[in-house]
Amino acid sequence: MSARLLRTALGVAAFVAATPSAAQAQIYYWQDASGQIVLSDKQKDPSAKTYAVSRSQSIRTTRPTTGRAAAFADLIDEHASAQDVDANLVHAVIQAESAFNPRAVSVKGAMGLMQLMPATARSYNVLNAFDPAENIRAGVAYLKSLLVKYRDNLELALAAYNAGPGAVAKYGGAVPPYRETRNYVKKIRGAVEAAPPKKVRIYRTIEIVDGREVPRFSTTPTPGAELVTPGRR
Repeated sequence: MSARLLRTALGVAAFVAATPSAAQAQIYYWQDASGQIVLSDKQKDPSAKTYAVSRSQSIRTTRPTTGRAAAFADLIDEHASAQDVDANLVHAVIQAESAFNPRAVSVKGAMGLMQLMPATARSYNVLNAFDPAENIRAGVAYLKSLLVKYRDNLELALAAYNAGPGAVAKYGGAVPPYRETRNYVKKIRGAVEAAPPKKVRIYRTIEIVDGREVPRFSTTPTPGAELVTPGRR
């Protein structure tokens, strides 16, 4: 935990410790996978600590900004489509891994949006793990490889992404009994299930066949492809 987060945590603890014992409400406090401190009136994480809060006190919270996520939406769609991976899943993984911070670095050395370990980055020919395009390309490809390895078992793929395939193998091909990993799998699976279905994007290209223009349509964006708008033929 950084010094700033530690000071925040201590401040929260000091606040709730000073709260009268005859409390009428509760708040929950935990750290998410990216190390961010979360306060909520609902227990959304099994590891959350519970604090009593007097009705006379007020707590103001804000939702995390969606600006960062929107900035990378096109890159996520492009690489998710290329790898045939659910874009909602990629969004959820990035949120859990780095909260859409392209400069994030974990204590174990994982880097960038999808928190690539150095060995993984090398395996996917990543020259700059802090470049969003390279990071997402490699991260989605690695996630796809795990989905293939575990035959589309999402829980095992996510467990391997978080703890490593070796940890999954160590526990007989099951989700390891690590609290962090189990919370990670539960959080991402819940986010994917709650996400609205992604709109299908159709791309149009023109091929010349026997001197004639022949339109081709695909859900995969390619260089020079035109995005087809609804109602257009």
